[in-house]
Amino acid sequence: MEQVLNYINGEMVPAVGGAWLNDHAPATGQVHAVIADSDERDVQRAVEAAQAALPGWQALGTEGRSALMMRVADLMQRDLEALARAESVDNGKPIALARRMDIPRAIANFRFFAGAVLHWDSEAHLMDDVALNYTDRQPVGVAGCISPWNLPLYLFTWKIAPALAAGCTVVAKPSEVTPFTAAMLGRLCIEAGLPPGVLNIVNGLGPKVGAAITAHPGIPAVSFTGGTRTGAEIARVAAPMFKKLSLELGGKNPVVIFADCDFDEMLRTTVRSAFTNQGQICLCGSRILVERSLYARFRDAFVERVNALRVGDPADPATDLGAVVSEAHMNKVLGHIALAREEGGTVLCGGHRVELDGHLRNGWYIAPTVIEGLGPACRTNQEEIFGPVVTLQPFDTEAEALSMANGTTYGLASVLWTNDLKRAHRMARGLHSGIVWVNCWLVRDLRTPFGGMKQSGVGREGGHEALRFFTEAKNVCIRL
Repeated sequence: MEQVLNYINGEMVPAVGGAWLNDHAPATGQVHAVIADSDERDVQRAVEAAQAALPGWQALGTEGRSALMMRVADLMQRDLEALARAESVDNGKPIALARRMDIPRAIANFRFFAGAVLHWDSEAHLMDDVALNYTDRQPVGVAGCISPWNLPLYLFTWKIAPALAAGCTVVAKPSEVTPFTAAMLGRLCIEAGLPPGVLNIVNGLGPKVGAAITAHPGIPAVSFTGGTRTGAEIARVAAPMFKKLSLELGGKNPVVIFADCDFDEMLRTTVRSAFTNQGQICLCGSRILVERSLYARFRDAFVERVNALRVGDPADPATDLGAVVSEAHMNKVLGHIALAREEGGTVLCGGHRVELDGHLRNGWYIAPTVIEGLGPACRTNQEEIFGPVVTLQPFDTEAEALSMANGTTYGLASVLWTNDLKRAHRMARGLHSGIVWVNCWLVRDLRTPFGGMKQSGVGREGGHEALRFFTEAKNVCIRL
């Protein structure tokens, strides 16, 4: 059975304590690897390696760091197919999705930030004949990066690439549920010649490894993507230590559909925004709000499209939905569906576990589920489900739509469908979310700020926002 090792100080090593965790393949429910079960001792080794590597990494300068990062990206491109297959096995997502989105985006993250740091300008302010002020941005030092299981390599590189480009060294923790491609990245970093200690990957459980990274006094900045409850705990520990924090947390994203939309384009995209990656993307639209005059037409067409989605073997290119990530998560999602029924909701399609044949018979599959008849205040419309489950709700006025869209504790993303330009601007201005997609979904420009409002997080990632997070600004004032 394959071992998923830590990558510390340029070497692939087991946990100091010698313990292992099981890594399950969601498609089959079977153990397919064991993971290093690390603890604070492994984090300490990683921090020491990162601190020792910091002067040399910064001495390379932006061009030297950029060149090494581009080399890593080239190796990822070479191994794209192997990485996609590993991601599909480890996460349960369709291999076609990993091949089309996850791995290309992970490669793009490295390439984008390797290029962006070369063109990052500084600010200068001339005070007439008095003084010249300029901004010197210096790396924070050792950065802690903790990433989730839903888009494993995609979001892992989304954090470590800007940190490395900015001149930080990194201690990173991938999710213990999906650690495989992070370990593969570690081996590619060795092949690329990344100096030992620049990137360190420590596997293990959140309460042991994630907590140790958060609390370590040698890590002045922590970037985390995951659940809101975990984010609150990280903030509780890190805030008294005055650490820089970037927290990208949960979402309960609305899709607001007006009757004047391009119906066919909207329908295709709304199916995709609801069920891509089995609904396990923080940006998925799980609350679909439809203008009442269009509601019946949309509901019938949407349910027909959803019923046609194919749940099956992630290795089959024809599969639309693979397995959800774990048995525990499957049971959690099914529990939310049962709650929706208790609250009076009507399940229009799905609502059950899908049982496949052969070697997939013990896999964790859920039929894509559409529910109507629930009010905005019910738990199903308030709590993050993070699975292939959406609700439908009609609205009558623009004001009502805005109130419903903003009526949760989350504020990560929203989608708006209308051909009325003035309405699009009004609604975009009024929606309480960090991202508003108008007549599209998941169109991402890596230069733009990414993050949420309310309980969806603190801070922004992406573009210069990420480079700013991993640096400290220093004003230098020179008297003329």
